Amino acid sequence: MMQILVVDDEASIRELLTFNLKKNGYEVTAAADGREALAKAVGMDLVLLDIMLPEVDGLEVCRRLKADPQTSGIPIIMLTAKAEEIDRVLGLELGADDYVVKPFSMRELLARVKAVLRRSAKDSQNEKGREETLTIGGLRLDFSSYQAWLHDEPIALTPKEYELLKLLVTNPGRAFSRDELLERIWGYEYYGDTRTVDVHIRHLRAKLKGAPAVSDAIETVRGVGYRFARRTA
Repeated sequence: MMQILVVDDEASIRELLTFNLKKNGYEVTAAADGREALAKAVGMDLVLLDIMLPEVDGLEVCRRLKADPQTSGIPIIMLTAKAEEIDRVLGLELGADDYVVKPFSMRELLARVKAVLRRSAKDSQNEKGREETLTIGGLRLDFSSYQAWLHDEPIALTPKEYELLKLLVTNPGRAFSRDELLERIWGYEYYGDTRTVDVHIRHLRAKLKGAPAVSDAIETVRGVGYRFARRTA
């Protein structure tokens, strides 16, 4: 049974989510603040995480979970009452897989939960059949640990930056549209702005600038999206 951690400081929302998730066959653990969430996250299959939390806010909880090898692979759906785009984009850049703005319909939230869990399970299956490492020029990726090195120095990539880079370098020459990248990396039910992709590509190029053969190979396909142009031995 899939285990979901529900994190919200409002008891009524925790109870509502817990009831509906259990009704749909999930095992649920609840947390009322950021510190409690961090303590309970290990072993979960998904975290529903409110942004406005006492003790440690949701964005910081997201950052810490994605930085910890024990929890970095756990999908996160952000719950927020804020409608500002910057909050949504920041959460996604920190590694969240999706977001839902309050007030939300339970049907929509359950659909997003199913989509994120389905994608996470598919990614895990795909990893089993792949080589564990890939080296391109001065870049080395370890698929089993979600780590990357540039000239044997570790690179601090967010989970979404890592997944985006991995998708591009393992499909050299293929052009991906921004919409397709959003679907492949952020999930089937994600309806975000395609500028999110551009931000992540810009960050990737900056972090890989020490290896021009790699960073320059991430090419913009005008009117379409991006591709990794070539492999460098």
